[in-house]
Parts: sequence; structure tokens; C-alpha cells
Amino acid sequence: MVEVSKNSLFEQAFNPIYQALLCLAGVVVVSLVALGVDAVGIIETPKRFPWMATAAFMLSFAMFNSIFALSTKNMLQYWSRSIYSFLGLALLASGFAWLLSSLPISEAGSYRWILIVVTIGYMVFLAMMTSMKRIVEFAQREEWNHPRIRSKNDRNDRDKHIQ
Repeated sequence: MVEVSKNSLFEQAFNPIYQALLCLAGVVVVSLVALGVDAVGIIETPKRFPWMATAAFMLSFAMFNSIFALSTKNMLQYWSRSIYSFLGLALLASGFAWLLSSLPISEAGSYRWILIVVTIGYMVFLAMMTSMKRIVEFAQREEWNHPRIRSKNDRNDRDKHIQ
């Protein structure tokens, strides 16, 4: 089994707002660099490239935010901040992609469906991680090394109640 040190990146619960801001900065930087590369003529980038950057960074947010949910202390607060951060990231990054490409999401081709799938996948990721965390916490509270030993009398009493 791989042991994770206490200083590991995955042992810390990062604020979802900072995660979303980092992803938004990634969308802006990557889109502007692509625009600059296209303007110079090094590589021709498609007009829908800002939508691709938006989808890629939203997927990154979804994966890392779900993983960091495992190490949070207050899951309810983390959930609410995560969902609001994801919505903010989606709106701001999509607005930036629309401004830069001058294409609304309805004209961006398959990126509309990609963003829908990423959003649904994010909700599933977050729910899975929450469930995993609860299962692990439950398992840690139980005494797995010394399970309760039931006598024959306990089983007979239980069987009588069932009948």
C-alpha cells in the first residue's frame, strides 16, 4: 500500500474558490497565448479554441476539486463552496470564450455537449467522493480487528423474533 505523507498535495483541502480562480486564470492565459500564436502566424488555431480551453479547465476543476473533497473537515461547507465555484467558473470562462471567439455556445459545435457532460460528471465525481469519505469514516469507527462474537443464545433469540 502506498503511504501518503502529511505534506502531500492530496492531504490538504484547498478552498474551491481558489481552485476556480486558478482554472479561470488558466483559461485566460491559454486562450490568449493561442490567440497570440495565431496572430503571429506560428500555428493556426481554430476559432473555437477558447471553448476547448474552457472545457479542459472545467474538467480539471471537476477532477481535482472532487479529490480534494476527501480531505476536507466540513463536507457541507465544501460542497456549497465547490458548487458555487464551479458555476462561477462555468459562467466566467464561458463568457470569456464567447468574447474571445465571438461564438455563442450554441454555435461552438460539440462543446455545448462537452460542457454538459463535464457538469454532470462533476456532480457524479463529487457525490462519489463524498460517499467514499463516509464509508471510510464508518469503517475507521468500527472495530474490524475484533468483531463482536455472538453466542448461540443471541442467534436463537433473534431467530425467535423473526418468526
